[in-house]
Amino acid sequence: MQVPYLVLVAILVSILLLRLNQRLASPIVAIAERWLRWVVISIGGAQLCRDFELIDRPLWVLAIAVFIGWFLVETLYNWLAIAALSVSPFPLFPRYALNSSGEEWPVQPRFLKIREWLRAQGFRQVQALKAEVGGDIYLRVSVYQDEAALLRVQVTFLPQNSGAIDVCYALMSTGSDGSRYVTDNLYIPFGGFYPENWFVDRRPCCRSLPRLLSLHRKRIAAMGGGLAPFSVEPMTDLNDAQRELDQVNTELGFLNPQGAREENGKITHEGRYRVWKEIWMLNYLGRSARYD
Repeated sequence: MQVPYLVLVAILVSILLLRLNQRLASPIVAIAERWLRWVVISIGGAQLCRDFELIDRPLWVLAIAVFIGWFLVETLYNWLAIAALSVSPFPLFPRYALNSSGEEWPVQPRFLKIREWLRAQGFRQVQALKAEVGGDIYLRVSVYQDEAALLRVQVTFLPQNSGAIDVCYALMSTGSDGSRYVTDNLYIPFGGFYPENWFVDRRPCCRSLPRLLSLHRKRIAAMGGGLAPFSVEPMTDLNDAQRELDQVNTELGFLNPQGAREENGKITHEGRYRVWKEIWMLNYLGRSARYD
Protein backbone atom coordinates (compact mmCIF):
# COMPACT_ATOMS: atom_id res chain seq x y z
CA MET A 1 0.00 0.00 0.00
CA GLN A 2 1.33 3.43 -0.95
CA VAL A 3 2.24 6.01 1.68
CA PRO A 4 -0.70 8.40 0.97
CA TYR A 5 -3.21 5.59 1.53
CA LEU A 6 -1.48 4.55 4.75
CA VAL A 7 -1.62 8.14 5.98
CA LEU A 8 -5.32 8.34 5.09
CA VAL A 9 -6.08 5.14 7.02
CA ALA A 10 -4.10 6.40 10.00
CA ILE A 11 -6.01 9.70 9.93
CA LEU A 12 -9.34 7.86 9.96
CA VAL A 13 -8.23 5.66 12.87
CA SER A 14 -7.01 8.73 14.75
CA ILE A 15 -10.39 10.44 14.28
CA LEU A 16 -12.20 7.31 15.47
CA LEU A 17 -10.03 7.15 18.59
CA LEU A 18 -10.65 10.84 19.26
CA ARG A 19 -14.42 10.42 18.94
CA LEU A 20 -14.34 7.27 21.07
CA ASN A 21 -12.43 9.03 23.82
CA GLN A 22 -14.93 11.88 23.89
CA ARG A 23 -17.29 9.30 25.35
CA LEU A 24 -14.87 7.15 27.37
CA ALA A 25 -12.43 9.82 28.63
CA SER A 26 -9.77 7.11 28.87
CA PRO A 27 -6.10 8.15 29.30
CA ILE A 28 -5.01 4.93 27.59
CA VAL A 29 -7.03 5.70 24.44
CA ALA A 30 -5.74 9.28 24.61
CA ILE A 31 -2.11 8.05 24.63
CA ALA A 32 -2.73 5.86 21.57
CA GLU A 33 -4.43 8.74 19.76
CA ARG A 34 -1.55 11.14 20.53
CA TRP A 35 1.11 8.74 19.21
CA LEU A 36 -0.90 8.01 16.07
CA ARG A 37 -1.46 11.73 15.47
CA TRP A 38 2.28 12.37 15.85
CA VAL A 39 3.10 9.65 13.31
CA VAL A 40 0.44 10.94 10.88
CA ILE A 41 1.78 14.48 11.09
CA SER A 42 5.37 13.29 10.59
CA ILE A 43 4.76 11.01 7.61
CA GLY A 44 2.00 13.16 6.12
CA GLY A 45 4.08 16.32 6.35
CA ALA A 46 7.07 14.55 4.81
CA GLN A 47 4.91 13.23 1.96
CA LEU A 48 3.53 16.72 1.26
CA CYS A 49 7.07 18.07 1.04
CA ARG A 50 7.88 15.36 -1.50
CA ASP A 51 4.68 15.82 -3.52
CA PHE A 52 5.11 19.59 -3.84
CA GLU A 53 8.88 19.22 -4.33
CA LEU A 54 9.61 21.61 -1.48
CA ILE A 55 12.65 19.71 -0.22
CA ASP A 56 14.70 17.15 -2.12
CA ARG A 57 15.43 14.67 0.68
CA PRO A 58 14.46 11.05 1.34
CA LEU A 59 11.05 10.49 2.89
CA TRP A 60 12.46 9.09 6.14
CA VAL A 61 14.72 12.12 6.62
CA LEU A 62 11.79 14.49 6.14
CA ALA A 63 9.61 12.41 8.48
CA ILE A 64 12.22 12.65 11.25
CA ALA A 65 12.52 16.41 10.72
CA VAL A 66 8.73 16.88 10.95
CA PHE A 67 8.67 14.56 13.97
CA ILE A 68 11.17 16.81 15.77
CA GLY A 69 9.31 19.91 14.58
CA TRP A 70 6.04 18.66 16.11
CA PHE A 71 7.91 17.96 19.35
CA LEU A 72 9.07 21.57 19.44
CA VAL A 73 5.59 22.92 18.62
CA GLU A 74 3.96 20.88 21.36
CA THR A 75 6.72 21.79 23.79
CA LEU A 76 6.09 25.48 23.14
CA TYR A 77 2.34 24.98 23.62
CA ASN A 78 2.82 23.10 26.91
CA TRP A 79 5.31 25.65 28.19
CA LEU A 80 2.91 28.52 27.46
CA ALA A 81 0.09 26.60 29.17
CA ILE A 82 2.23 26.06 32.27
CA ALA A 83 3.20 29.74 32.33
CA ALA A 84 -0.48 30.70 32.05
CA LEU A 85 -1.37 28.37 34.92
CA SER A 86 1.42 29.84 37.02
CA VAL A 87 0.05 33.39 36.76
CA SER A 88 -3.64 32.42 36.83
CA PRO A 89 -5.79 32.81 39.95
CA PHE A 90 -6.57 29.08 39.92
CA PRO A 91 -5.18 27.27 43.00
CA LEU A 92 -2.59 24.53 42.53
CA PHE A 93 -3.74 22.86 45.75
CA PRO A 94 -7.47 23.61 45.95
CA ARG A 95 -9.38 23.39 49.21
CA TYR A 96 -12.10 20.82 49.67
CA ALA A 97 -15.57 21.64 50.92
CA LEU A 98 -18.57 19.51 51.77
CA ASN A 99 -20.75 18.58 48.81
CA SER A 100 -24.33 18.67 50.07
CA SER A 101 -25.96 18.70 46.64
CA GLY A 102 -26.30 14.90 46.52
CA GLU A 103 -24.78 14.83 43.02
CA GLU A 104 -21.36 13.36 43.82
CA TRP A 105 -22.03 10.21 41.76
CA PRO A 106 -22.83 10.60 38.02
CA VAL A 107 -25.90 8.58 37.07
CA GLN A 108 -24.15 6.23 34.65
CA PRO A 109 -24.12 2.42 34.91
CA ARG A 110 -20.31 2.11 34.89
CA PHE A 111 -20.01 4.52 37.83
CA LEU A 112 -22.86 2.99 39.80
CA LYS A 113 -21.17 -0.42 39.48
CA ILE A 114 -18.09 1.03 41.18
CA ARG A 115 -20.21 2.22 44.08
CA GLU A 116 -21.86 -1.17 44.46
CA TRP A 117 -18.48 -2.90 44.34
CA LEU A 118 -17.15 -0.68 47.14
CA ARG A 119 -20.14 -1.50 49.30
CA ALA A 120 -19.71 -5.21 48.61
CA GLN A 121 -16.07 -4.97 49.75
CA GLY A 122 -17.10 -3.53 53.11
CA PHE A 123 -16.36 0.13 52.41
CA ARG A 124 -18.83 2.78 53.51
CA GLN A 125 -19.08 6.36 52.40
CA VAL A 126 -17.88 8.82 55.04
CA GLN A 127 -18.01 12.13 53.17
CA ALA A 128 -18.85 13.72 49.83
CA LEU A 129 -16.59 16.64 48.91
CA LYS A 130 -15.92 19.05 46.09
CA ALA A 131 -13.03 21.31 45.15
CA GLU A 132 -13.16 24.23 42.73
CA VAL A 133 -10.30 24.19 40.25
CA GLY A 134 -11.33 27.40 38.49
CA GLY A 135 -14.03 28.80 36.26
CA ASP A 136 -16.86 27.18 38.26
CA ILE A 137 -15.39 23.76 37.45
CA TYR A 138 -15.44 21.37 40.39
CA LEU A 139 -13.81 18.08 41.17
CA ARG A 140 -16.41 15.90 42.86
CA VAL A 141 -15.00 13.52 45.42
CA SER A 142 -16.59 10.67 47.32
CA VAL A 143 -14.55 9.21 50.17
CA TYR A 144 -15.06 5.64 51.40
CA GLN A 145 -13.51 3.93 54.39
CA ASP A 146 -13.18 0.35 55.60
CA GLU A 147 -14.68 -0.76 58.91
CA ALA A 148 -11.42 -0.39 60.84
CA ALA A 149 -10.74 3.10 59.39
CA LEU A 150 -7.32 1.90 58.21
CA LEU A 151 -7.89 2.47 54.49
CA ARG A 152 -9.65 5.24 52.64
CA VAL A 153 -10.68 5.21 49.00
CA GLN A 154 -11.01 8.60 47.38
CA VAL A 155 -13.14 8.46 44.22
CA THR A 156 -12.65 11.61 42.13
CA PHE A 157 -14.77 12.50 39.11
CA LEU A 158 -12.96 14.62 36.54
CA PRO A 159 -15.00 16.67 34.03
CA GLN A 160 -13.59 16.70 30.49
CA ASN A 161 -13.75 19.43 27.84
CA SER A 162 -15.85 17.13 25.67
CA GLY A 163 -18.49 16.87 28.38
CA ALA A 164 -17.52 13.34 29.34
CA ILE A 165 -16.62 12.40 32.91
CA ASP A 166 -13.69 10.25 33.96
CA VAL A 167 -13.03 8.70 37.34
CA CYS A 168 -9.77 8.32 39.27
CA TYR A 169 -8.99 6.62 42.56
CA ALA A 170 -6.62 7.35 45.42
CA LEU A 171 -6.15 4.78 48.19
CA MET A 172 -4.65 6.09 51.43
CA SER A 173 -3.36 4.56 54.64
CA THR A 174 -1.34 6.03 57.49
CA GLY A 175 1.41 4.27 59.41
CA SER A 176 1.70 4.28 63.16
CA ASP A 177 4.84 6.42 62.72
CA GLY A 178 2.88 9.14 60.91
CA SER A 179 3.85 8.08 57.39
CA ARG A 180 1.29 8.26 54.59
CA TYR A 181 0.93 5.61 51.88
CA VAL A 182 -0.90 6.60 48.72
CA THR A 183 -1.64 4.48 45.67
CA ASP A 184 -3.53 6.30 42.92
CA ASN A 185 -4.16 6.37 39.19
CA LEU A 186 -4.42 10.13 38.73
CA TYR A 187 -3.10 11.36 35.39
CA ILE A 188 -3.16 15.06 36.25
CA PRO A 189 0.42 16.45 35.98
CA PHE A 190 1.99 17.28 39.33
CA GLY A 191 5.76 17.53 39.02
CA GLY A 192 6.24 18.76 42.57
CA PHE A 193 7.68 17.27 45.74
CA TYR A 194 6.05 15.07 48.37
CA PRO A 195 6.86 15.25 52.08
CA GLU A 196 9.57 12.79 53.19
CA ASN A 197 7.11 10.62 55.07
CA TRP A 198 4.79 10.28 52.07
CA PHE A 199 5.15 7.19 49.91
CA VAL A 200 3.23 7.69 46.68
CA ASP A 201 2.82 5.11 43.92
CA ARG A 202 1.10 6.59 40.87
CA ARG A 203 -0.31 4.19 38.25
CA PRO A 204 -2.05 6.34 35.60
CA CYS A 205 -2.73 3.42 33.24
CA CYS A 206 -4.25 1.18 35.92
CA ARG A 207 -7.95 1.98 35.51
CA SER A 208 -9.23 -0.96 37.58
CA LEU A 209 -10.14 -0.19 41.19
CA PRO A 210 -9.84 -3.86 42.29
CA ARG A 211 -6.34 -4.01 40.77
CA LEU A 212 -5.35 -0.74 42.44
CA LEU A 213 -6.68 -1.96 45.78
CA SER A 214 -4.65 -5.17 45.44
CA LEU A 215 -1.48 -3.17 44.70
CA HIS A 216 -2.09 -0.91 47.69
CA ARG A 217 -2.61 -3.81 50.08
CA LYS A 218 0.60 -5.45 48.87
CA ARG A 219 2.49 -2.22 49.56
CA ILE A 220 1.00 -2.00 53.04
CA ALA A 221 1.84 -5.63 53.78
CA ALA A 222 5.47 -5.05 52.74
CA MET A 223 6.04 -1.85 54.68
CA GLY A 224 6.98 -3.67 57.87
CA GLY A 225 5.10 -1.44 60.29
CA GLY A 226 1.65 -1.12 61.75
CA LEU A 227 -1.20 1.06 60.51
CA ALA A 228 -2.98 3.76 62.44
CA PRO A 229 -6.69 4.43 61.96
CA PHE A 230 -7.72 7.77 60.51
CA SER A 231 -8.65 10.04 63.39
CA VAL A 232 -10.00 13.05 61.47
CA GLU A 233 -12.71 13.40 58.87
CA PRO A 234 -11.67 13.31 55.18
CA MET A 235 -12.22 17.03 54.49
CA THR A 236 -9.92 18.07 57.33
CA ASP A 237 -7.33 15.45 56.40
CA LEU A 238 -7.27 16.41 52.71
CA ASN A 239 -7.09 20.15 53.40
CA ASP A 240 -4.26 19.60 55.88
CA ALA A 241 -2.47 17.54 53.22
CA GLN A 242 -2.96 20.33 50.66
CA ARG A 243 -1.43 22.90 53.04
CA GLU A 244 1.49 20.57 53.72
CA LEU A 245 2.11 20.09 50.00
CA ASP A 246 2.06 23.84 49.43
CA GLN A 247 4.52 24.40 52.27
CA VAL A 248 6.91 21.63 51.21
CA ASN A 249 6.94 22.71 47.57
CA THR A 250 7.59 26.31 48.56
CA GLU A 251 10.50 25.28 50.80
CA LEU A 252 12.04 23.05 48.11
CA GLY A 253 11.80 25.60 45.30
CA PHE A 254 8.96 24.22 43.21
CA LEU A 255 6.74 27.16 44.18
CA ASN A 256 7.69 30.79 44.67
CA PRO A 257 7.27 32.28 48.16
CA GLN A 258 3.82 33.68 48.84
CA GLY A 259 5.01 37.27 48.62
CA ALA A 260 6.58 36.78 45.19
CA ARG A 261 3.75 34.88 43.51
CA GLU A 262 1.81 37.93 42.36
CA GLU A 263 4.82 39.28 40.48
CA ASN A 264 6.58 36.08 39.35
CA GLY A 265 3.76 33.55 39.28
CA LYS A 266 3.23 30.56 41.53
CA ILE A 267 5.64 28.09 39.88
CA THR A 268 9.41 28.64 39.69
CA HIS A 269 11.39 28.03 36.49
CA GLU A 270 12.64 24.70 37.86
CA GLY A 271 9.09 23.81 38.80
CA ARG A 272 7.85 24.61 35.29
CA TYR A 273 10.44 22.28 33.81
CA ARG A 274 9.32 19.51 36.16
CA VAL A 275 5.67 20.02 35.19
CA TRP A 276 6.62 20.03 31.48
CA LYS A 277 8.47 16.75 31.92
CA GLU A 278 5.54 15.26 33.82
CA ILE A 279 3.14 16.25 31.02
CA TRP A 280 5.26 14.49 28.41
CA MET A 281 5.67 11.37 30.52
CA LEU A 282 1.94 11.13 31.19
CA ASN A 283 0.77 12.06 27.68
CA TYR A 284 3.03 9.70 25.76
CA LEU A 285 4.25 7.01 28.18
CA GLY A 286 1.43 6.87 30.71
CA ARG A 287 3.91 7.16 33.57
CA SER A 288 4.60 9.72 36.22
CA ALA A 289 8.06 11.29 36.00
CA ARG A 290 10.63 10.09 38.53
CA TYR A 291 13.13 12.42 40.17
CA ASP A 292 16.19 11.64 42.26
